[in-house]
Amino acid sequence: MIRPVVVINPNSNQSVTDGLEKSLAPFNQFDDSFIECITLTEGPFGIESQLDTDSVVIPLANYVRTRKDAGAFIIACYSDPGIDACRSVTSQPVFGIQESGVLTALSRADLFGVIAISDASVERHRRYLSRMQVLNRLAGEIALNISVDESANGTRTYQRLVEVGYQLIKMGAGVIILGCAGMSRHRLNLEAELRIPVIDPTQAAVSMAVGTILLKQ
Repeated sequence: MIRPVVVINPNSNQSVTDGLEKSLAPFNQFDDSFIECITLTEGPFGIESQLDTDSVVIPLANYVRTRKDAGAFIIACYSDPGIDACRSVTSQPVFGIQESGVLTALSRADLFGVIAISDASVERHRRYLSRMQVLNRLAGEIALNISVDESANGTRTYQRLVEVGYQLIKMGAGVIILGCAGMSRHRLNLEAELRIPVIDPTQAAVSMAVGTILLKQ
């Protein structure tokens, strides 16, 4: 039996989790229980500040500790909150979607762009990119300045994604990363519009996790 990939939405907005389930459905074509998406009910409605990010570290680690059945974990928030803490409490691989999304983007183009939800997010993301030592490959990061909930449910979100996507292309981006898990439902349409690769970082992380698990069989 293949152990499940547990995808954890660290905010308590169920509609974001529903969007993740839809975007990850192709991974379940052989086994509908392979990818399991869960909502961290202890989390804030949207992770939009450093305080929000820090507040979910302990609940995330506690949840990971209880899932002895998991084959891998995905932290489905682009700030990768609690990734080090979670890795410290399990022997199974833990993938953060920012780290996975960036690594995937680096394999598709020389320079990548990121669409963030807010200006405050950009600062957090740059600190992480500095840790990864890949700032020299960043063409730019531009914020939509909307909430996490709006990224998943807003009526003008897609149009803003298109506008910002074209700005990033002008800045030199050959591939674009969606810098919030709530944007996942827009990836296919945005990629068709912009005509360059658009990376859903949760899909990227799950791809890595699936490969890791299957190679253990």
